[in-house]
Amino acid sequence: MNYIEKIVRVQKKFFYGNQTKSLPFRLMALDRLEASILKHESEIYEALKQDLHKSKAESYMAEVGMTLSELRYIRRHLPIWIKERRVPTPLAQFHARSFVLSEPYGVVLIMSPWNYPFMLTMEPLVGAIAAGNCCVVKPSAYAPAVSGVIHRILKDAFPRKYVAVVEGGRKENTQLLDQKFDYIFFTGGVQTGKVVMKKAADHLTPVTLELGGKSPCIVDATANLDLAAKRLVFGKFLNSGQTCVAPDYLLVEASVKKEFLMLVKKWIHRMLGKEPMFHPDYPKIINQKHYDRLLNLIKEEHIIEGGYGNLETLQIAPTILGQADWDSPVMQEEIFGPILPVLTFRNLPEAIAQVKRRPKPLALYLFTEDLGAEYRVMKELSFGGGCINDTIIHLATSRMGFGGVGASGMGSYHGKESFDTFSHKKSVVKKSTWMDLPMRYYPLKPWKEMMIRMFLR
Repeated sequence: MNYIEKIVRVQKKFFYGNQTKSLPFRLMALDRLEASILKHESEIYEALKQDLHKSKAESYMAEVGMTLSELRYIRRHLPIWIKERRVPTPLAQFHARSFVLSEPYGVVLIMSPWNYPFMLTMEPLVGAIAAGNCCVVKPSAYAPAVSGVIHRILKDAFPRKYVAVVEGGRKENTQLLDQKFDYIFFTGGVQTGKVVMKKAADHLTPVTLELGGKSPCIVDATANLDLAAKRLVFGKFLNSGQTCVAPDYLLVEASVKKEFLMLVKKWIHRMLGKEPMFHPDYPKIINQKHYDRLLNLIKEEHIIEGGYGNLETLQIAPTILGQADWDSPVMQEEIFGPILPVLTFRNLPEAIAQVKRRPKPLALYLFTEDLGAEYRVMKELSFGGGCINDTIIHLATSRMGFGGVGASGMGSYHGKESFDTFSHKKSVVKKSTWMDLPMRYYPLKPWKEMMIRMFLR
């Protein structure tokens, strides 16, 4: 028996002791997690700087601050969510009481990615703890400094029989997926997501898959072009484009393309300077493998901004491809880097048709002042979530769920959705014993059938 098998076995034994199911235990666990995060806060910033060259301000805004906000929101609402929920009882079941109980799945596996290595580990963990589960956490090996800090945070906060961290790479991932977990929560790429789902199927383990895809940003001629460019630049080049909901490509109305791209370049220079790679807070690409992949995507493209990198620092300048087409190599996969292909459309139905031909994206962004255009896009296009007249901020709330659809994922989390994701909803009918309607029992005579028809109208 390897150490991963031992962890799972010990956690199952602890879970069956029922300690994790009580509200005081869950609230205390959330308190301990918050305290440990705050204790190690400076280490988190140092690790994010080391792995991704993120500034302290960006690390707080996009990782630590969002995690703490989510934790506090869930802790505040948990006493309400944990209560049984009464539902009406059908007349045919008179007299009875019907209710739904939220119960934890048991021992869950959380596998997180490298692009937001702290937040995308901790936010699912908060939901799993709040729902009463034991957890095995597997951070990404591509962000080793953050993985080490996460290990220290959770070791300080919890015994391994309750929450355990498994560090490592492909070998550890394989060993984990060979175990029978009660739930698996995975955030990462589509190909790895398929592997996770296949492995989970061997044990009939339910999964949440938070994946990605090519998320479009549609800008029509009615949009506030300057503000649209500013918000696009923010969402696209945050974390050097390594964001699952970053605008993957720009679909701009042909009549305003030239003006809009000038504004995009203006805002790149205002935010990051004429030479962004000299900016002290500009993040780097996670490793050379992805650095090389990104530069290969733009070899034959028409570059109107950026288009170069620094191998020593693994940084790539914000890049705009002014004449991309749907068959370009850069349009065949999720970019996950600071590269923005630009395509055009003549009218909204054409733009909608182009997006429809492709797999459902994780996010969609629409910049318009036309309510009719807004209505059509929201009604006709399927996507995980998105924004009208902004980018990426839809995931920065605990009051709405976040997740993909189709090829971009399945399941949802954040706030109440996190609690529900990691909870089984147990439906119960408590039947009274002081009376018993006879109509359902054999022999089913005509008068009984008549009564059944009456009750089941």
